[in-house]
Amino acid sequence: MIKVIEGYELKKGADIQPMFLKLRSYAMTFLGFVSVEHIRSVKGSSIAALLYNWEGLQNWEAWESSKLRQQILRETEALLVSEPRITIYEVVPTSAWTYTGLKS
Repeated sequence: MIKVIEGYELKKGADIQPMFLKLRSYAMTFLGFVSVEHIRSVKGSSIAALLYNWEGLQNWEAWESSKLRQQILRETEALLVSEPRITIYEVVPTSAWTYTGLKS
């Protein structure tokens, strides 16, 4: 499984919620979609993000490059300060963690 953080820096007063709802609704129809959460900053700059869970990188890449996603992003360019920033992480099962002990 992978986690994708898609962050958006918003213009002052921008309402990103309708776009997030569209992205979520359509992403759910793509193979390998697991879930998504919407978050936003509570202090400082106006940042909002989508936290996606996908079965694999190829599933995310299919969604990321889809014409549907690109169209939604074009429709909301006026709300954004810059292009979305995307960071992709691989989920590491806790069973793979190894305790190495504390060193003083």
